[in-house]
Amino acid sequence: MARETRRSRLDQPLDRSRSLRPSVDPEVFGRASERVARFIGSWRFIAYMTIFVVAWVVFNTVGPESWRFDPWQFIGLTLVLSLQASYAAPLILLAQNRQSDRDRVQYQEDRASTERLLADADYLSREVAALRIALNDVTTRDFIRNELKDLLDDLQKAVNEQASAPTPEPSNEA
Repeated sequence: MARETRRSRLDQPLDRSRSLRPSVDPEVFGRASERVARFIGSWRFIAYMTIFVVAWVVFNTVGPESWRFDPWQFIGLTLVLSLQASYAAPLILLAQNRQSDRDRVQYQEDRASTERLLADADYLSREVAALRIALNDVTTRDFIRNELKDLLDDLQKAVNEQASAPTPEPSNEA
């Protein structure tokens, strides 16, 4: 028991600096795979591959017999293309996974922003409703104008009735 190994000590973390495994930053590899996937999906890559395949086929059919490096009906070309595809497919999938992770984070941020906007709009609508309720008890300028106009109309009617009413003639009884 005097000789305890590091692995049997569960109360202490392992020292990461002494690992024999190489440490790889997944972000660096992910960014590299995205660059490769972006290049593979470009017209430049299609042009390069077309030139490569055409050169291979032309050199192995028209070139001198002694210089042909693919003697079995383009088996080498098939092998090279399948090797390229076997590396390209996982890199493209990795790039798609990283993009879907970014999309998920963006969706969550958009959803949180939308929820904040809805909460703000709800708060503002409640405040406007409270102001409308409070303003029902307050006399507004339009209400006062209408009331003054009604009073002025009543006064004008009274003046007009007074002016059109026959005036009694003064009597001479004195």
